[in-house]
Amino acid sequence: MRTTLTLDADVAERLKEATKESGASFKEMVNLVLRRGFSALEEPPPERRFRVRARPLGAKPGVSFDNIGELLHDGDEIYRL
Repeated sequence: MRTTLTLDADVAERLKEATKESGASFKEMVNLVLRRGFSALEEPPPERRFRVRARPLGAKPGVSFDNIGELLHDGDEIYRL
């Protein structure tokens, strides 16, 4: 299929550079880049891992976080200020 395609200057320059490096024709390079672009659009993005980093809470020594009722009752008294 033959068609006319207008490229932005930066895209045309990158295609020209890629053809020089690979030895492929301009047509082959355009088709390769388009196929890779379509494949990338079809693939789901890679999952980003969610990481939780622990940090000190600054609680006074001897404070237990096992009893939520006690923590709510004691309030700000459990933290070093």
